[in-house]
Amino acid sequence: MAEEVSKWEYRVQTVGSLWSGVKADELEQLLNEWGEEGWEVVSTHILENANKINVINYVPDFVAVVSDAAAFRKDGTGQ
Repeated sequence: MAEEVSKWEYRVQTVGSLWSGVKADELEQLLNEWGEEGWEVVSTHILENANKINVINYVPDFVAVVSDAAAFRKDGTGQ
C-alpha cells in the first residue's frame, strides 16, 4: 500500500529585545513575510524576563510516496 511521508524544515527565531520587547507591527510584518515564503507558525514560546519570544515555524520540505512507510529512512532515500 502506498503512503505519503512528509518531511519538514523547521526554523526557530527569537523576536524582540530586552529594551523594547516585541512590537506588534514588526511581528506582523515578519509573519507576513514568512507566510509569503510558505512558512507556517506552529508555536511560540515567551522568554521570561527578556521581553522576547521564540517563534517556531515549519515548511514542507517534500512529500514522498513510498510503498512501505516503515522502509522509508530518515535520509529520504528509502531502502
